[in-house]
Amino acid sequence: MSHQIIHPEGWKPAKGYANGVLCDNGTLYVGGQIGWTANQVFEAHDFIGQMRQALINIRAVVEAAGGQAGDITRLTWYVTDKAEYLAHQSEVGAAYREVLGRNFPAMTMVVVAGLVEDAARVEIEATAVISAQARPA
Repeated sequence: MSHQIIHPEGWKPAKGYANGVLCDNGTLYVGGQIGWTANQVFEAHDFIGQMRQALINIRAVVEAAGGQAGDITRLTWYVTDKAEYLAHQSEVGAAYREVLGRNFPAMTMVVVAGLVEDAARVEIEATAVISAQARPA
């Protein structure tokens, strides 16, 4: 099986990893996205702001592969503070729907001691299935 590296236009280069890998069968694996911008700058330092940006980043990778938010089939969340996540449930839901709409894929959440980028409060990886007609040539 061959695959294509997916990198949204205008994003700073990923170092040592791919933001997305699109397989011939349409499965798109989106590497863990954190709450920084396309220029790898943290504009938000709170959980909700970083979560929103991570989801925007996921959507950008999916769209670069020819898909849309509704094509996302799985999300895995890594959070550094369980209490902060639980304390902001309504805000989490509102931000999620704002970015990804009413698509609710299979999800897993894992609480971790830390992430590679010290300023990151959340990292989210995704899997999507992109139709053959929508995929880039």
